[in-house]
Amino acid sequence: MPTVAPLDLDGHCLAAVFLNNVPHFALADGAVHRLDNGHKTAQANDGLLCTFHDAANDRLLTGGEDGKVFAVKADGTAEQLAEAGRKWITSIAAGPQGAIAYASGKIANVRFADGKVKEFVHPRSVEGIAFAPKGMRIGVARYNGATLHFPAADGKPTELEWAGAHTGIAFSPDGNFLVTTMQENALHGWKLADGKHMRMSGYPAKVKSLSWSAKGKWLASSGAPAAIVWPFQAKDGPMGKPPLELGTRGNTMVTCVACHPSQDVVAIGYEDGMVIAARFTDAKEVLLRRPGKGAITAMMWDRQEQRIAFGSAAGDCGVIDITA
Repeated sequence: MPTVAPLDLDGHCLAAVFLNNVPHFALADGAVHRLDNGHKTAQANDGLLCTFHDAANDRLLTGGEDGKVFAVKADGTAEQLAEAGRKWITSIAAGPQGAIAYASGKIANVRFADGKVKEFVHPRSVEGIAFAPKGMRIGVARYNGATLHFPAADGKPTELEWAGAHTGIAFSPDGNFLVTTMQENALHGWKLADGKHMRMSGYPAKVKSLSWSAKGKWLASSGAPAAIVWPFQAKDGPMGKPPLELGTRGNTMVTCVACHPSQDVVAIGYEDGMVIAARFTDAKEVLLRRPGKGAITAMMWDRQEQRIAFGSAAGDCGVIDITA
């Protein structure tokens, strides 16, 4: 049985990440806790709304109600990178060459490594933001679809239309597909080469957590009593193919998913605080953590693939060691 080192915090956990192999937990009040030879705390935003793990630069990006963007490093330093006045920072992402993107209201901002900021104004509020895996390109989730911009160039954006409110956004690791979470209980996707639509519906609840498998062949999602895992091996993605349903529990919803860094395995967190791991090939399950307090809201594997940091809506956080 894997062992769990608990960290009982007070508040909603938005991010559980490893920075320089040290587990960090970012809470809604803007405090970032870390387990580094004892429990230590750094303060970033005054009211945290969004986070992004910038793996390339080993830092946690945070945006909040104070209109500020911070980068938190493993040593606990919190550097302010940007400010949007009195507007809330509602979405954040890291891109190539040290660039970051952040959203406030109807504006998507891209800040380049030299500090230069470029604004992209939209007719409606920007709900989600993401960088493409190749090249300097961002995707913005908005009402009735998504918009693609090339921040380093001047030119018209690409508009991808689909009726409804799109709340989050993710590119596939190979850059061939774009997927959005929706206000309704569904995902929507586009094949970027030809704009073909991909409808992924049938969820009993909103999808709030997405995770791509190591090689991008699968997309795991929350929003059902099982982890719904869509196949993306074919050139048209999951169209015409049923998803895998892993870790099914009849009465408890999946609230968070985190794919293994190298294997076709997903860690699945539930609304009662339980965490399991499930394998794609045969759906074999391993219990990682018994139910606790609050729904699991954040999870991440470490680089050694031996530990999982997790956090819950009730501040019930900790580290699971799967080698025990």
